[in-house]
Amino acid sequence: MSVIFRWIWKNLKGYRAKYILTMILTVLLSAAALVSPIISGKLVDEVLMGGQTGKLLPYVGIMVGWTLLTTVLGFFSTISYEKCSQAMIFKIKNDLYNNLQFQDEAFFSRIQTGDLMTRFTGDIEMVRHFVAWLVQKAALAAFTFISTTVFGLIVAPLFTLTLLAISPVILITSTILSKKLKKRFREVREKLSKLNSRAQENIAANRIVKAFAREDYEKEQFDKVNTEFKKASLAANLQWVKTFPVINFMAELLSVICILVGGIFVMNGNMTFGLLTTFTGLTWSLANPMKMLGHFINDYQRFRTSAEKVMELYYNCPTVVNSYDAHTTDSKLEGEVEFKGVSLSLDGREVIKDISFHAKQGATIGIMGETGSGKSTVANLIARLFDPTDGEILIDGKPTNKWDISTLRHNIGLATQDVFLFSSTVDSNISYGDTDISEEEVRRFAHLSGSDFINMLPQKFDTVIGERGVGLSGGQKQRLALARALAIKPAILILDDTTSAVDLETEEFIKNNLRNLDFPCTKFIIASRTSSVKDADEILIMQKGRISERGTHEELIKQNGFYKEVYEIQNK
Repeated sequence: MSVIFRWIWKNLKGYRAKYILTMILTVLLSAAALVSPIISGKLVDEVLMGGQTGKLLPYVGIMVGWTLLTTVLGFFSTISYEKCSQAMIFKIKNDLYNNLQFQDEAFFSRIQTGDLMTRFTGDIEMVRHFVAWLVQKAALAAFTFISTTVFGLIVAPLFTLTLLAISPVILITSTILSKKLKKRFREVREKLSKLNSRAQENIAANRIVKAFAREDYEKEQFDKVNTEFKKASLAANLQWVKTFPVINFMAELLSVICILVGGIFVMNGNMTFGLLTTFTGLTWSLANPMKMLGHFINDYQRFRTSAEKVMELYYNCPTVVNSYDAHTTDSKLEGEVEFKGVSLSLDGREVIKDISFHAKQGATIGIMGETGSGKSTVANLIARLFDPTDGEILIDGKPTNKWDISTLRHNIGLATQDVFLFSSTVDSNISYGDTDISEEEVRRFAHLSGSDFINMLPQKFDTVIGERGVGLSGGQKQRLALARALAIKPAILILDDTTSAVDLETEEFIKNNLRNLDFPCTKFIIASRTSSVKDADEILIMQKGRISERGTHEELIKQNGFYKEVYEIQNK
């Protein structure tokens, strides 16, 4: 648990002094809670019982003034806690987001988007709640209890010990509750993550759901995870509800004990009416912390569960990182690529095995193969989204793990199989990789990618694209993704099935433009159609993670293998 507190302390940097001063003010306010009951006792003994009526207005004035002062200080104390917590959460969110940017593909394949969003929202808010509210209320309750106890032991030790006799029972009950709630809240957190993941996935796939008329099915699936979350929440709350009445009853019992035992002490002459009045007023200072203990334990266990989830993401280290001697350059790379016996295994599963080829600067390499044969994995390895398990990949004669990651990726234009477009304008989507590119260049690369359809859009290049490019056809999205990849003038261009959704005439137009780019560029074309790769300098055929055939179009036709079979099917 100390790890969590050290993490919170680290992220309070810049506000630590303010936070400590605020906590000191909280301690002073807890001690100040004694003043009004003590004055009330003096009013009874000196004014009502003693007849010193001249002291009535001064005592009342002190009580009113003191109440006003503590109220104002309490207000500023709460504001200070809030400012410190918001500053801390601001820093944590930025650090989390920054760390998220550098996670590798293995990380995102392991953790669902809904779970990440839960950590960024509910879990972080629970951490803020702890720093801003729980610490404040718990400290106020604890020090009020301590100051009241110390005062009571000084002025009436026997009576105070009688009042505190039930404290061990409350403490034992709370300890048992804490252990049980920890497990329950972990279950609630996991069910909430599944619920959010289900909702996020359904929203993202809403067109697919409608296309297959699966609304009822999705409602049933959501109802299942929602029911699981409800059951887990009810179990956690029921655990708390079962125990809380015991704690609450014990705390309320203090008032009864105070009146009963206090009355006996007064009748025996061991206590004045004024002191009994003081203790009656202070009973709240003893009872309230006991009553709040259940709430504190409840919120504390929620905080602990959430903090552990946030810290898991906060401290997660990517496996693909820069080496200490990573090479960087402001010059454009040449684009020479070589695979030497490259293999990759993910989660114990062999994805590709012993891949070797050499692409000289400006060469065009075509890659074809069955679904799941490892074609996209080769592209991901070039961009260093993964590091190979065995072998090495050389870019301009230097291993990819010796290149600075940003330098390497700034020289690679990647149009992925799963096209993602941002909810922004067409212009900003194309210029995403180079925001300094001119409008003329944006339009030129849009034309080279066959994206002249942009001129038919309502605001042309200023048209705002919906989320993930909703409203555009598959072919239109592919062409925009190609324009975005070309716009950075990459040394290495990777097209992963980028023209699969365009017609043959448009594909031929794009191929011709790619052959005549006005900047040197090594191209990797991953495709399902032989027409996309037939002009490549070398074509690699992948099957079951290995290269089964290689050569030019003419050479592969003569081999009577996979390529010839596909070619004949597609050209009947």
